[in-house]
Amino acid sequence: MRKFKKFYIEITSICNLACSFCPPTKRQANFIKVDAFKHTLDQIHGHAEYIYFHVKGEPLLHPKIDELLDISHEKGFKVNLTTNGTLLNKNRHKLLGKPALRQMNFSLHSFDGHEGSVDKEGYVFSVLEFAKEAAATGVLISLRLWNLTSDNEINVARDRNREILEQIENFFGLDYRIEEMFVRGQGIKIADRIYLNHEEEFKWPDLKEEEDLSKGFCHALRNQAGVLVDGTVIPCCLDGEGVINLGNINRSPFSEIIEGERATKLYDGFSRREVVEELCRKCGYRQRFNS
Repeated sequence: MRKFKKFYIEITSICNLACSFCPPTKRQANFIKVDAFKHTLDQIHGHAEYIYFHVKGEPLLHPKIDELLDISHEKGFKVNLTTNGTLLNKNRHKLLGKPALRQMNFSLHSFDGHEGSVDKEGYVFSVLEFAKEAAATGVLISLRLWNLTSDNEINVARDRNREILEQIENFFGLDYRIEEMFVRGQGIKIADRIYLNHEEEFKWPDLKEEEDLSKGFCHALRNQAGVLVDGTVIPCCLDGEGVINLGNINRSPFSEIIEGERATKLYDGFSRREVVEELCRKCGYRQRFNS
């Protein structure tokens, strides 16, 4: 049985923000139903232990997020949840104390990415306050800033980052500037169970983009796979529109879908360092594995 280190389950395709770095989905707005969620977990049983509430959409918008966490625990899964963090105050009682919740990832760059955001200091404070409380209960916290540039020039993004970093430094009483500890590709431990991950923004794959060379590698269907809110199986978390539609778990067993013709061609292609899917040849993130 093929096993995945990361398995992405999109519990909603709806987001409360419209960030410049995240292409809006053209798919129907939807929330996963409880029965459909149970079915998804049953389908992937044995294929994964860690599930990620993430592809498109904001998971804290789901009205039954607490119930989904309880079901995940009952069925033996650990949950990693990625959020923009703007809805924490409404949902903290649904998150704290849930045994399934292993890790929360906060996309701090969401604030500056969404036009019209107000009270940045209050937003960051609410995330840090929650992070400290959740970490004390055993939850891992990843604070993410994905808006670095590839060079060392001073720019607006770096100025915005400094505001956030300074607030983190003050909140946790750090005696150093975070930039001094930064090593590309490595997280910085801010406090017990709390880490900062600082990386360049990347381009989401898009069929309208230019293709790179067809040679290359990716971990899609090796250490990760996913299911969109409508049951569409995708090879990785960046196929947010289900372009590489491998099948639908509402019509076929997941174990058959990932051994199907299209999935096999993609997997075997990467084994030969050949990129068989057009979307993969237009993926900026994949290029990180080919440098």
